[in-house]
Amino acid sequence: MSLERISCGTRMSDVVVHTGVAYLSGKVPTDFSASFVEQTKDVLATIDKLLAQAGSDRSRMLRAEIFLKDIAHWAEMNTVWDAWVTPGATPARATVQAQMAHPDCLIEIMVTAAV
Repeated sequence: MSLERISCGTRMSDVVVHTGVAYLSGKVPTDFSASFVEQTKDVLATIDKLLAQAGSDRSRMLRAEIFLKDIAHWAEMNTVWDAWVTPGATPARATVQAQMAHPDCLIEIMVTAAV
């Protein structure tokens, strides 16, 4: 059984690929001062890059877990999400409100995808 770690750090890897599945760690924006929409787009762009490094893409997502600092952003997040996902290839998904590790982080997304 193959096991690949992409960007393996002391605390976590950005991606772990095992038996044809890529598991991404939770991704947060690179700029916490950006608006909610810009933070969301930033996270999705990071996910695109990591999926490509793992040999996958958003059309192969199996599951997504979305954490919002304020659930009031749910509709706004869905607008960005719906424009990003591949029609007809949407993953199983959960969205919850969560206390974030950084006070200015508004969104964190974690995905699992087939490779």
